[in-house]
Amino acid sequence: MSPSVRKTRSVKTSKRPKPVPAAPGPPLCALLRDDPALMPFQSFIEARGAGIRAMEERLTGGRMTLADFASGHEYFGLHREGDGWVLREWAPNASRIHLVGDFSGWKVEAQNALRRCNERGDWEIRLPSGRLKHGDSFKLVVEWPGGAGERIPAWARRVIQNSETHLMAAQVWAPDHPYEWKHPGFTTPAEAPRIYEAHVGMAQEDGRVGTFREFTGRILPRVVAAGYNTLQLMAILEHPYYGSFGYHVTNFFAVSSRFGTPEEFKELVDTAHGMGVSVIIDLVHSHAARNEAEGLGRWDGTLHQYFHEGARGMHVAWDSRCFDYGKPEVLHFLLSNCRFWLDEYRLDGYRFDGVTSLLYRDHGLGKRFASYADYFSDNLDPAAEIYLGLANRVIHQVRPSARTIAEDVSGLPGLATPLESGGLGFDYRLAMGTPDYWIKLLKEVPDEQWPVGHLFHELTARRRDEKIISYAESHDQALVGDQTLIFRLIGAEMYTHMSVFTPSLKVDRGMALHKMIRLITLATAGNGYLNFMGNEFGHPEWIDFPREGNQWSYHYARRQWHLLEDPTLRYRFLAAFDRDLMAWARDGKILDTPDLRHSYEHVEFQLLAFRRGRFLLFFNFSPQRSVTDWPIPVPAGTYRLVFDTDQEQYGGQGRIRGGQEYHALPDKKSSGEVVHRLMLYSPARTALILESVGVD
Repeated sequence: MSPSVRKTRSVKTSKRPKPVPAAPGPPLCALLRDDPALMPFQSFIEARGAGIRAMEERLTGGRMTLADFASGHEYFGLHREGDGWVLREWAPNASRIHLVGDFSGWKVEAQNALRRCNERGDWEIRLPSGRLKHGDSFKLVVEWPGGAGERIPAWARRVIQNSETHLMAAQVWAPDHPYEWKHPGFTTPAEAPRIYEAHVGMAQEDGRVGTFREFTGRILPRVVAAGYNTLQLMAILEHPYYGSFGYHVTNFFAVSSRFGTPEEFKELVDTAHGMGVSVIIDLVHSHAARNEAEGLGRWDGTLHQYFHEGARGMHVAWDSRCFDYGKPEVLHFLLSNCRFWLDEYRLDGYRFDGVTSLLYRDHGLGKRFASYADYFSDNLDPAAEIYLGLANRVIHQVRPSARTIAEDVSGLPGLATPLESGGLGFDYRLAMGTPDYWIKLLKEVPDEQWPVGHLFHELTARRRDEKIISYAESHDQALVGDQTLIFRLIGAEMYTHMSVFTPSLKVDRGMALHKMIRLITLATAGNGYLNFMGNEFGHPEWIDFPREGNQWSYHYARRQWHLLEDPTLRYRFLAAFDRDLMAWARDGKILDTPDLRHSYEHVEFQLLAFRRGRFLLFFNFSPQRSVTDWPIPVPAGTYRLVFDTDQEQYGGQGRIRGGQEYHALPDKKSSGEVVHRLMLYSPARTALILESVGVD
């Protein structure tokens, strides 16, 4: 170093002022503060929050709430106005539009032409009151440069399908006596959701499509008696193909007419509310049926009116169309749809279907999300994230007690984190890995080798900043091509050995494990639990909707409730177990109690114990090894046996006396520390629940 450099450095050092602290940056959102591992992806997380705020400002102009913006259903579609009718639709590429229907003999007439209202592409027609009447069918004939076609209005609230031709049309719905709500002030109870997932059409015994009225009269009482507080209905939005399970939606504002009328669906929801049951539906905004005559496909002559252009607009795996969430008009349509079902049918929330597909450009197909870097990349669609954030804001502005559940297999951090904390605002996410884990265990590992420690880890591995809905199986596992848990456990003996007079070691094993699987799944659940209709009593057959491959049979698109009610069959034991399990979860506030602690495990003997709140749960998964006076560490006190899976009313052998009390015995270790232990007897393949009832 030269002398001049030394001198310069010396001068600068001697005259250096005191350092001025850097100006603090904006505070980190709670999501980043709570999970430092997300810091490398701070830009993604902060960008989505900024994007949601910016899009909300763009849509509302700062002049209204987002919920006010999401009221397109009050403007578009067919409405009574004054002494007549008004019909409005959005069709930017259309050159002419005519209204046709029963009232016009289905002829195109100049007097029934819509006029274009603005450059955005809104079209309108006004009709005198006598032109249309309740029950009339109608469509629009849309012309565009180079083509034309019949279309069902995108905002239609009632769509019917001809049972013979299967052609669909909109229908004027203006009954003289609209439904009068009997429980208009219902709000979702604060307790954690115990969800009964159901399909109205297949809820009956006969080989046909069930109705709203039948569901209200026959199935709702079953749901209440079984102890569930939330009804999740599938396939409510109109869809032309019954076998799609309601996931190929064509008419987003129309309740499926194959189940009944709008008034009958309102009666179902209202009756459920009167029973204290919340009602949510599957909301399919991740894609749409590509149908053109019935749905949104090529509605105004372009493929990109509601959807992305080119290959990105097509979901090849699902044979459907993908929404363009960056278009304000598309956001208006979808956000209004979120509000519509809350306004019109007083629903209590939604399960958003296909969220993984919605979020990622490659739809997450075949992708293994193994690190945070797999979530935050160019594969993540910012517009889709913004849409989900806006949807949750609208829903909670309109109905603060509403619950939203994300069906997402990726595990994107922040999905079920509040918007103000840096997330996307869902109330819950589904624990989709749990049923996959049970299937893998049953298929690949003999139950005498089940790893109890790994099992507990898998059931409790979740983000602590999100609420989780856990389940052992849903409709996905019941579909033809897959198997329910009970069928995997028992197989063909479901058809030959479910009688109480027909002994079967395989059935005994299957029922014992079925009960233990459901108990441990609920007892370790994050904040909610889900069961699919019929699985609570081990429904013996899969679901297969009528299709060409089964000669259009309804045989497997039904539920055999008579099996549950036959005293000579074992299904009633499983139903009784599930009913008492729900009662324990309700009365013990299990799903509202986050205090979940691992207490003990013995790998060789397949023993596992953990605590949830004031309850101790002990599982003996061994197929043949019962244990006697087995010491389990617990806090000092007295414990009462409140539940065990071996009770006779649950199809067990009744080897344990119910209600007995256990006292935690002190044990002084060599270090001088005193620990307390319960000495438990547990038969093989049995689970016990003990409640702490006092300190000795």
